[in-house]
Amino acid sequence: MSIVNLAAYRFVSIDSTEAWRPLVAARCNELGLRGTILLAPEGINLFIAGPRDATDAFIAYLRDDPLFEGKFADLQFKESLSDAQPFRRMLVRLKREIITMKKPTIRPELGRAPSVDARTLKAWLDRGHDDDGRPVVMLDTRNAFEVDVGTFDHALDYRIAKFSEFPDVIEANRADLEGKTVVSFCTGGIRCEKAAIHMKGAGIDHVYQLEGGILKYFEEVGGAHYHGDCFVFDYRTALNPQLEPTANVTCFACRAVVTPDAQQSPDYVPGQSCPACAHTPAAPHAA
Repeated sequence: MSIVNLAAYRFVSIDSTEAWRPLVAARCNELGLRGTILLAPEGINLFIAGPRDATDAFIAYLRDDPLFEGKFADLQFKESLSDAQPFRRMLVRLKREIITMKKPTIRPELGRAPSVDARTLKAWLDRGHDDDGRPVVMLDTRNAFEVDVGTFDHALDYRIAKFSEFPDVIEANRADLEGKTVVSFCTGGIRCEKAAIHMKGAGIDHVYQLEGGILKYFEEVGGAHYHGDCFVFDYRTALNPQLEPTANVTCFACRAVVTPDAQQSPDYVPGQSCPACAHTPAAPHAA
């Protein structure tokens, strides 16, 4: 597999997003990279892909170029490989938040919630409790359609449609979390970082974020205590615990994940519909 897929984020104050945008886009285009980079006053979030020499050059650019004032000098990247380029174009976008929670008082750069690394979490899940004997509850902070592709065993899933719903959902379900060690998790770490800070601020004790998210967990310990795959926001659709692309695809019409079995249905027409949307009024060949 010749394409390197990089994912990274950093919560850090950025005052020059508008000035940075064309320069970052130009460098990505020079290197032949594709993907999406989000720049916001609270930080950077990126998913990009390209040949190894190009991704290595981009990592060096972010870490070393004086433009960034050392803000990304120790930025860590999660890496996976694919046979083909999973993105169609290169976008550098300006946003209000790199992950939208609509809680401006949540500022991870001022102090993170405690984190747990993959190996420690696996040990907790093996035993059924943390180092202090408290039961461990896994809290999935992703959107419902992502959770449906795969999640940790017995994880709490509140079927949220967008991350900005998270604070209200937690308030309504506090009883599920009291007296337990709560580990929030997501794909790469960005959502669970804000989620953990919010829960700590709301007075929920013993909250951790999974360092590096599901993808880092796969990289470090594989699929232990996890069932299914991990949804990713590119044309690979999902990765298995070996960080390999799966046979799942995304429906062009409704964005639902279509499993290999569902792809055998007559309702699955590539580029048009899938079993989830084929008989809705908006589908091109609805019954």
